[in-house]
Amino acid sequence: MKLQESGENYLETIYLLNEKNGFVRSIDVANELNFSKPSISRAMRILKEAGFILIERNGQIRLTEAGYHRAKAIYERHCLIKDFLIKTLQISDDLADKDACRIEHVISDETFEQMKRLFQKE
Repeated sequence: MKLQESGENYLETIYLLNEKNGFVRSIDVANELNFSKPSISRAMRILKEAGFILIERNGQIRLTEAGYHRAKAIYERHCLIKDFLIKTLQISDDLADKDACRIEHVISDETFEQMKRLFQKE
């Protein structure tokens, strides 16, 4: 399923919060992204319907296998693009992080794979 940029950002945030805390709730995502609870609830419903997350009775959000793989791939893109911007273009860490967050959603698979190959050679 094709996700919009916002959906990918939610998945990436859930992945990172889970890695950091071992669990994720809607309020954690809302606090991390500085969004309202109703906005997060709507987004979580969409991700659940798409099969990327499960929401347990206690409110804990878990990535499905598909959600985990998608979120991990998005985060990998983010990290590689950020590293590229810092190491190759000497962009500051903060700006590289912000730019990577935008680029990760629009870069083609082919360009990303070429960037990966370039970094693997180093």
